[in-house]
Amino acid sequence: MSTEPENKASSDVYKVVSIPMRDMPDRLRPREQFKALGAEHVPDATLIALILRTGLQGMNVVDLSEHILQKYGTLTALARCSVEELVNISGLGPVKAQMLKAALELGRRLSLESIPEEMKIVSPDDVLMVLRERARLAEEEVLWALLLDSKNRLTRPPVMVTRGTLNASLAHPREVFREAVRAACASVVIAHNHPSGDPTPSAEDIRITRQLVEASRILDIHLLDHIIMGQRRGDGRLDYVSLRETGMVSFPN
Repeated sequence: MSTEPENKASSDVYKVVSIPMRDMPDRLRPREQFKALGAEHVPDATLIALILRTGLQGMNVVDLSEHILQKYGTLTALARCSVEELVNISGLGPVKAQMLKAALELGRRLSLESIPEEMKIVSPDDVLMVLRERARLAEEEVLWALLLDSKNRLTRPPVMVTRGTLNASLAHPREVFREAVRAACASVVIAHNHPSGDPTPSAEDIRITRQLVEASRILDIHLLDHIIMGQRRGDGRLDYVSLRETGMVSFPN
């Protein structure tokens, strides 16, 4: 397939040399691929094509789906788009944009459903299991508090404490521990995301954590760890930093 931008306002309008679906080999058609390979083994573009069902004049639905994926790069970036943003893609009207957004949202909710109630939090991996899907689509920094009982079990879903670049005014102990005091919980784990994908702690992250550790001692609510979440890497490196594990902050035993 070759594409050439038209001289129009939208950068997503293309003159396309695209094979009509009726002329495509059966093995390349979305429904036939899905039937032959199963949902787990078809490309992302095939799944999107099945949702959209039709393309636009001059571009079949498979090429349209591939164009959408090329535009955003990853499914995560695509899932961050609002319906209003998706409608700006040529070939996606309001109905198709809603269908695509709905499918991506169902996938997110399915991931959240896999988290057990009263899950026990004993490691950074447990924190990531609870929060990764929430953090994955966040375009700004969000700080969560995980409220735990005396057996390190979650007492409720994660509490979103602040939204915005983490600083001392946003992450004040009063904000972080308010719900913990109300819930009379025994301990807390805090976590926030770095939308850049790099979980390396900043000097402010470390300073705020030390301040929160001191406040936790006064309140007699153990602050167990502060996890900074990045994005999954393809090179095998961890996509998080535990400030307890690094030793950058001294947490109570």
